[in-house]
Amino acid sequence: MGVQDVQVLSQRSPILSDRQHTLVRSLSWSGIGLHSGLDVKVCLEPAPVDYGRVFVRVDLPDRPGIKAQVQQVRSSQLSTELIASDVSIRTVEHLLAALAIAGVDNVIIQITGPEVPLLDGSAQAWLGPILESGVILQDSPRNQRILSEAITIHAGEAFVAAFPSPRTRLSYGIEFDYAVIGQQWRTVELSDLSHEIAPARTFGFAEQVEQLRSAGLIQGGSLENALVCSHEGWLNPPLRFADEPVRHKILDFWGDLSLLGVPPVAHYVAFKASHHLHTQLAIAIEHHLG
Repeated sequence: MGVQDVQVLSQRSPILSDRQHTLVRSLSWSGIGLHSGLDVKVCLEPAPVDYGRVFVRVDLPDRPGIKAQVQQVRSSQLSTELIASDVSIRTVEHLLAALAIAGVDNVIIQITGPEVPLLDGSAQAWLGPILESGVILQDSPRNQRILSEAITIHAGEAFVAAFPSPRTRLSYGIEFDYAVIGQQWRTVELSDLSHEIAPARTFGFAEQVEQLRSAGLIQGGSLENALVCSHEGWLNPPLRFADEPVRHKILDFWGDLSLLGVPPVAHYVAFKASHHLHTQLAIAIEHHLG
């Protein structure tokens, strides 16, 4: 398949296709893990049909693999973690969101450490090179399913839900006691994700930094890879969007839902949710659909 064919396929929006896709060629990145602070290299390799998205820990003996699927979820604070046979990989959500947005169903994710690098805190640093390189159509259908009844999960004020819908949409609300954030809501279509959601960066709060670092978290966090705010305002403006925080939560949500492979056609709604609630919804959907 030539470059011209790849470009034509890219124009057909692989994310909306009924066929599987993989990468045209290998792609590599390096960066620091948000929580571990470790330098890690990632190489994405094309994979055959029905392979799925699989992390391969090339830094360990026998190069163990961990499938990016709901059965491997082990929830962890402030990120999503996958585990298989006592081998884990953490903070997978931004890379998985980028792969899902690009329509990449099958990929070998070779990684040299226990945590996916944060890069700039968004999915854009992953998605840009993937889209520039291109994806190719594979001769096998996607397992596209349709949700037939509502599923909801509550935890106090927070909730996640999925409702039957003729098309996939994501609605998300957040609420924080910081004037620069307050309450934000946004609804997006699948076609909006690449330009309205992928560039949105992770965010945190200045008052929590020392506590989290003392707990062994955010060891690799900085003003270069995360938005940080205080009650006085943002420490490192400008924002890429006025409502960048809620857009980033949609990014996290879609990355976590991608553990279903292809999330079923539905209207997904969340409010004040967490990675734990996101993945609990994915697990409930997988159980419902069988």
